[in-house]
Amino acid sequence: MRKNRVLVTGGAGFLGSHLCDRLIESGNDVICVDNLFTGSKDNIRHLLDNPYFEFIRHDVTQPIFVECDQIYNLACPASPIQYQRDPIYTTKTSIYGAFNALGLAKRTGARILQSSTSEVYGDPECNPQPESYRGRVNTIGPRSCYDEGKRVAETLFFDYHRQHGVDIKVMRIFNTYGPRMDIGDGRVVSNFIVQALRGQDITIYGDGSQTRSFCYVDDLIEGMIRLMNSREGFTGPVNIGNPGEFTIKQLAEMVVELTGTSSKIIYEDLPVDDPTQRKPDITLAKKELNWEPTIALRDGLQKTIDYFKGVI
Repeated sequence: MRKNRVLVTGGAGFLGSHLCDRLIESGNDVICVDNLFTGSKDNIRHLLDNPYFEFIRHDVTQPIFVECDQIYNLACPASPIQYQRDPIYTTKTSIYGAFNALGLAKRTGARILQSSTSEVYGDPECNPQPESYRGRVNTIGPRSCYDEGKRVAETLFFDYHRQHGVDIKVMRIFNTYGPRMDIGDGRVVSNFIVQALRGQDITIYGDGSQTRSFCYVDDLIEGMIRLMNSREGFTGPVNIGNPGEFTIKQLAEMVVELTGTSSKIIYEDLPVDDPTQRKPDITLAKKELNWEPTIALRDGLQKTIDYFKGVI
């Protein structure tokens, strides 16, 4: 007998497809829901013949009626290029998607996990960022469709928990990278690797002194699953990310070294509202989930470079 019937929205995306892999390997029935706006069937093609995996092409801004024990709500464009392509739709996906997923959880009694984001902290005034930090955000900027949509989704989750007793878990995801990243999604790790492998100039926006913390996808998925199965009453929000902090220039130099490219590093203007620092405080994740990342940036980059060598 399989363990749980699990619904994954955004299941054909970068993170969602890795989550589906882990859930299937762990003995669950998985329903993968995705409208393929940014996800790809290629990410889940290897699962399509598995009798315990079901793919449904569906837009989460519309209700879906299935029976399930757990819901992972991952559906939303997640990179600036993707979410700024149709900012109104991005906001609708976050808010209507959360509303519909929560309604399903209320009806079925399923436990539900929201994949929120470190972007709720905006351009932070403290470093690292604990979950108690309320953020410094721009509500009307070009990134606000994503940032504010995720903030409202968190509000909905906690209101459904307080008003209807829905069993919720909220995780705030920090920068994550690894195989199956979209080659054209504009995220810094995939950008640098693709440019390096193609022998193109590696483009840094700003002077490269801004910092990020990069979590390898396997570590992130482990944290996500531990949160879903954490003790009753622990709702989060909880930061899941790698606290190792690197400047963007350091990342570019590491990619150059690992790929052996002859690409030059060039500099362009920093986009509006791009945060200057991003580093998670994972004290709560260590305490409640006994979780911390195990894969060093250099090792994870090498795995990711090997993947991109096979797709470009």
